[in-house]
Amino acid sequence: MLYIRSFLTNILFFGTLMVGCTFQLIIALFPRKVTIYYWDNIIMPIALFWIHFFGGIKFEVRGKENIMKQNAIYACKHESALETYSFTQFVPTITYILKKELIYMPFFGWTQYFYGMIPVDRKGGASAMKNMVRAVKKQTDTGRPVVIFPEGTRCLPGTTKGYKSGIYFLAENINLPVVPVALNTGLFWAKNSFLRYPGTAVFEFLPAISAEGKTKEEFMRELQSVIESKCKELNEEAAAKYPHAAKMLEQIRQEAK
Repeated sequence: MLYIRSFLTNILFFGTLMVGCTFQLIIALFPRKVTIYYWDNIIMPIALFWIHFFGGIKFEVRGKENIMKQNAIYACKHESALETYSFTQFVPTITYILKKELIYMPFFGWTQYFYGMIPVDRKGGASAMKNMVRAVKKQTDTGRPVVIFPEGTRCLPGTTKGYKSGIYFLAENINLPVVPVALNTGLFWAKNSFLRYPGTAVFEFLPAISAEGKTKEEFMRELQSVIESKCKELNEEAAAKYPHAAKMLEQIRQEAK
């Protein structure tokens, strides 16, 4: 049954996105706010419905009092594709920082461009960081919050590949609060896996932190600590409720030895 439900979830979820990307070629003729509304209020709710209906994956949002609708940068843990698709349902009109290669993908990449996502050249050094700051400021000045995945790539639950300092560069130069976001999505929509495990994926918005008066090392240490410690709590909570989550975490721990 898990395989059948996963198959239906994948087909309908990605099928909805493909239809959305196709119609985006027409929507792109209109102002960007039309594209934002189209994806946030039509396409993504339909796509996420299939995740819930067939995949059995529900979303729980905690720390709603820490959500800022604008003038904020969100630093989010990255474990799966779920957070890249669902974040706009929690923080409307938010846009993402992503590696520039994704923008060049036919249909899907073009859609990200028209949505107003911010491509970054990971190998561009200081000039790329300056360009990122200008692009982020341009978005936040219009009232759009921005989300960045400070690890730069998806990581297995309970692991990290290290937090990149680009988030500090943003926080220091734009002087906006940084809202850390912890989650456990990798236990339900695992990286590079066909299977979609039913359960409640939790997104927890934590109190904002600031780079003011802190060195890069101090800020990065604080950010990683608050996110990773909360993720550990969420993972342990899920493991106590879902046998598959406990098995997955144990397997990850064994492979890490």
